[in-house]
Amino acid sequence: MTPETDPSGLLGRRPPLARELAFGLSLFALYAVAAAFPVGDRRAAAADHGRRIHDLERTLHITAERPLNDWLASHRTAAVLANYEYATVYLVSTLWLLAWLYRRRPDRYRAARTSFALINVIGAVCFALWPVAPPRLVPDLGYVDTVMAHGTWGSWGSPVVDHADRLAAMPSLHVAWALWVSVELARLPVRRWLQAASLLHVLVTIYVIMATANHYLLDAAGAVVVVWVASLLTDRDSGRPRAPVVPPEDAFFLAVESDRVPQHVGGLIFLDAPDGTPSREDLIATLRSRQDELPRLRQRLSPPSRLRRRRWVAQPVVDWDWHVQETTLPEPGDAALNTLVGALQSEPLPRDRPMWRMIAVRGYAPDQAAVVFLMHHVVADGMGVITHVLRLLTPPDALPAAGAGPSATRRALGTVAGIAQLATESRQRTRLPSTGTGERVFGTFRLPMPAVRDLARGHGVRVTDVVLCALAGGLGRVGPLAADPEGGRALRVAVPLMTGGPEVPPEGNHTSAVMVDLPCGPMPEVERLRALAAATRRLRSGTRALASAFVMQRASRALPPVLHAAFARAVYGGRTFQAIATNLPGSNTPARLAGAPMALAHPIVPTGPGAPLAVGALGWTGMLNLGISAEATLVDDIDALCRAMRDVIEELGTADASEPPGADGLRQARRGPGPSVRG
Repeated sequence: MTPETDPSGLLGRRPPLARELAFGLSLFALYAVAAAFPVGDRRAAAADHGRRIHDLERTLHITAERPLNDWLASHRTAAVLANYEYATVYLVSTLWLLAWLYRRRPDRYRAARTSFALINVIGAVCFALWPVAPPRLVPDLGYVDTVMAHGTWGSWGSPVVDHADRLAAMPSLHVAWALWVSVELARLPVRRWLQAASLLHVLVTIYVIMATANHYLLDAAGAVVVVWVASLLTDRDSGRPRAPVVPPEDAFFLAVESDRVPQHVGGLIFLDAPDGTPSREDLIATLRSRQDELPRLRQRLSPPSRLRRRRWVAQPVVDWDWHVQETTLPEPGDAALNTLVGALQSEPLPRDRPMWRMIAVRGYAPDQAAVVFLMHHVVADGMGVITHVLRLLTPPDALPAAGAGPSATRRALGTVAGIAQLATESRQRTRLPSTGTGERVFGTFRLPMPAVRDLARGHGVRVTDVVLCALAGGLGRVGPLAADPEGGRALRVAVPLMTGGPEVPPEGNHTSAVMVDLPCGPMPEVERLRALAAATRRLRSGTRALASAFVMQRASRALPPVLHAAFARAVYGGRTFQAIATNLPGSNTPARLAGAPMALAHPIVPTGPGAPLAVGALGWTGMLNLGISAEATLVDDIDALCRAMRDVIEELGTADASEPPGADGLRQARRGPGPSVRG
């Protein structure tokens, strides 16, 4: 991330000075704690460790300290200058650079301060666990203490600073601080003479620490390693931004995917195209023009690792011939189109390229064309895919704002309550038959949104409740539960809910699933809807969604990739839920895709391992469009399930003696030809 690409402007702001000063004091406090850390007889242990380092240097033939110390001890003026250089220059240069970065380069200050802090933390840990006495404090080695010998007032090791930890030789923080200054200056466009002076300071410091008998040569080598590690861990050079890491909530869907359970989300888009537009070239031109706004279109995953998280790396050349294709249906109509979508759902997206596809479909109807847009769940959830589509439209559209959400205190309390609720959740008992086949079937139907809203309002429920009731009732009529002798069982369904901020970014997964039990036994649909309205109160409380989001987005960050993948496979799928049902907001603004007016869109939702059914509902330009995905062996006829779900909704619309407004619209849609009745 650079100052130009940081949308929040965080990198360009200075953190509060009081907080930074407190942070610096805490580092000195940590240093003091390390000095007091009990390690048996600390002085004896430090002297023994110093002898070991000295013996190792003799073995390696790199004992340069003794001749340097002998010469300096015999030259009083040089010794005094060296003592003061050792005590002051490294400190002055470090404080100067921190102050200059804070004042002039706040975009670099944060990372530089973090790496500096990490150097000191590593040093303090080393001093606490493995204290090392400098050569001047190990009498049998024969070194001269130049500070005590020449009475240098106020220098390091003199009585004025006698409180300092004298048993902190490995690594040498004097060298580490001087080297850190040089590394940071090398990252910045400063004058060459300043960089050269800083490098000279590093070399002088290495000489001084040995000549004054304050450190061994290997202490300086240890400092180089510490600075390298700190820089590696905090490297955020604005000139060379690192590839973004795949967050655990996104990598979750890489872990649960297999050849038999592909995890791509998408949309079936219908365009008014009497003249045959848009062409494949038109779609490519639209995608090219939006690449800067939608970076995942030209990024792929880094190679997998058991210990390091994957990253999004740039794809040098996008293979447009693979990503954007064109096909013609063998016959017009919904049946052939839905068969094509089912076949596309059955094919996992390769991971060696950007993880999305777009297929222009000809032959659906004389005045309409279709586009299938698929994107892997690691890139985005259903809301993110919709946001991608909205960004591709002309004019670009945006999802409605979701609100600011709860305060930090309410979010924390809700998360705690939700974790307790999840911990006491009963086990899933009803199972849908899942053969594990990778073959998918896909069906669609649509209804006038005003009529569905009036129906929901008339029953005092929400549109999501109506969709869930249609799913439960439809499965009870034509699905695998129709012949269930224990028809009173409940089917557990995962319902994704938004947990992010007021705006939905195109990339990433910002939803968390809440489990709802659907009553699937024979009963009047109005009674089923009432039972569902009571069951879905947990969706509106928000506590379970907050807890699920905390586990997915926060707690799982502590797990290495191999353990995170095992966790994902353990909790996602048939052991936890049997189907997925999601209700997504869309757009009511007329728009065009690659020049063609967009009529409507159906969501494409992936199934889960051992959870062979997924239902998506999408409101778009006055219609509620549903897409049903299932394992091919789950139902004999996916269109029959669509009709049964629509029958349930019609029955709900005619249940009362006084029909709610919109019931006529539902019946009129019911009489249309086939499951994909046009609005």
